[in-house]
Amino acid sequence: MADVLNMVFRTFMSQTGLRKQPPVSPPPPAAGSSLLLGDRSLSRSVLLLAAVTAASELGMRVMFFTQTQIQSLPVSLQRCFPNLSPESLKKIKFSYPRTLDELLQQVASLHESTNMPPTPPSLIIVDRLEGFLCGAGGSSSSHSGSHPAELSSAAHLSALLCDTAAFLTQVLEQRGSSSGPCRLIASFLSEADTGRASRDPSGADPILSVLDRYFQVRCTLDRDEGYEATAAGVQEVWHIYLSGRGMAEASFAKDSEDKPGVAQEWQLFVFPDGLMEFKLV
Repeated sequence: MADVLNMVFRTFMSQTGLRKQPPVSPPPPAAGSSLLLGDRSLSRSVLLLAAVTAASELGMRVMFFTQTQIQSLPVSLQRCFPNLSPESLKKIKFSYPRTLDELLQQVASLHESTNMPPTPPSLIIVDRLEGFLCGAGGSSSSHSGSHPAELSSAAHLSALLCDTAAFLTQVLEQRGSSSGPCRLIASFLSEADTGRASRDPSGADPILSVLDRYFQVRCTLDRDEGYEATAAGVQEVWHIYLSGRGMAEASFAKDSEDKPGVAQEWQLFVFPDGLMEFKLV
């Protein structure tokens, strides 16, 4: 399920127009994988927000894979975490594989006991999967998703990520860690998002269709072009849609007293000063 992302959205939920941070509780103990779709810059900010929230509020160790060096936290995160401690950031390990092969090797190495830290990561994040998959089959830099090797690489990488999360979940359980199971979140820019064309809800991008077999939840970012943001003092407004079989499984919890249902739609307000607030729809 998208438990970690929902936890982040609720942590920074807007209440009566003012940012009021509610108490943070650990997400329910259901392992899951989420695929974040949409704008590159915003999706990275959401991934970093998830990483920092998990590390600082829940004490989770996070493994963050990205091709692009992160020199400093975005302004949005600095606004959301004005008093972030260095100790919290130490719980996040950033790794910068340049190619798909390097990413596969680094993810596979998490299975090796010699590389296993005292407390294994309970959240794995991969920023911009398309950057690793583009040209995996010898095609051009703009991914077409039509090359068989490219589709095979997407399946190979997704399977390894899911297998690694399952393996780390077992390790966390064996060590009696309270931060398990290990969750997985990745971002991907589909072909429908490379232009500003409307998105096909059925997932016409062949690579995206492959990824959907492995990731339980889609978290789709869709900019609201019609919102009168200026009048409301907001720079941008985005809709966040949660879908996929993981959400269907979560719907069974709606009638349960101890497992509240997971929200399927949120709004994200980005203010001129970089602050991000979420609103339940």
